[in-house]
Amino acid sequence: MPIQYPAGLKAEHLHTRERASLFDVSHMGQLRIRADDGRPQTLYAQLEAALPVDFDDWPHAAQRYSLLLNERGGIDDDLMLAHLVDGARAEVRMVVNAGNRDADLATLRSRCPQLRIEWVDAALVALQGPAAEAALAALDPAAASLRFMQAATLRLLGADCFATRSGYTGEDGYEISLPLAQAEAIVRRLLADPAVRLAGLGARDTLRLEAGLPLHGSDIDATTTPVESGLSFAIPKSRRSGGAKAGGFPGAATILGQLAAGTPRRLAGLVSREPVPIRAHAAIVTPDERVVGEVTSGTISPTLGHPVMLARIERSALDGAAQTPLRAVVRDRRPGVTPAPLPFVPKRYKR
Repeated sequence: MPIQYPAGLKAEHLHTRERASLFDVSHMGQLRIRADDGRPQTLYAQLEAALPVDFDDWPHAAQRYSLLLNERGGIDDDLMLAHLVDGARAEVRMVVNAGNRDADLATLRSRCPQLRIEWVDAALVALQGPAAEAALAALDPAAASLRFMQAATLRLLGADCFATRSGYTGEDGYEISLPLAQAEAIVRRLLADPAVRLAGLGARDTLRLEAGLPLHGSDIDATTTPVESGLSFAIPKSRRSGGAKAGGFPGAATILGQLAAGTPRRLAGLVSREPVPIRAHAAIVTPDERVVGEVTSGTISPTLGHPVMLARIERSALDGAAQTPLRAVVRDRRPGVTPAPLPFVPKRYKR
């Protein structure tokens, strides 16, 4: 998928907000995970030791966000997992980030020796925007019955396609795994809908930033923890101190300690009213030029028309931001920035 198609990034971004866009995200890794002995208990026990998850309250066909953590509590990757049950059997479908595919597979196989972890040889597309439901339901009406973070197998042009109602844009939509032999035909049929257009990686990035969604390798990485990254929700209550399955996952000591005591820095949203693009790695400073943070992702919001950014900031600077103005360092300029709640643009998931 290119950065943008001929229409351009801004047009693709706004079309996604207004109608629907199709993103080819086949570069992402798709995994199917099952127990060698076929027993769901083996699958659950192995994955609960490898990840901060709990299958006890995880319904069939529900998708959840999780994290592949290292022993220091850092985020080696962020993941999407769907739990699928068929009678006495169970499996997990997982999507991992493209740049971490091989490392993730090696880590999971090392931590889960009793599981069969295999790549799914299929294309992956994301259909995102308010017109996504109608476009997909025209191929299989069952698509309309899904709610946010639910999964199902849809029948598209005679092919079984695993789909989840989720995405990375803040808009309603789907991620759809397509058999390779039928992928082009299904994509062409979706694009035949006048509401659907192609969109590239650039619009995907500006949309996810407006939604306040972190990007692995930029906003979160192996040196940052879920607590300081605003991702504590990914640690179930049962895996926290006092929970029925407290700890027991990589990095638990660090993360449980941070949940109790807080962290000296955190990922925060910032906005600027000055028309100066503020990009990743720009320092955030106080009026006396003391560096208190760094931008991790930044753009001029196509929806809002002014700069928005995610930045890792000292907590003390954020707490005192009303009294101590913050500025970004952009060459010889110092545009003012203000903490802002996330998301910058409201999410429109169908719950």
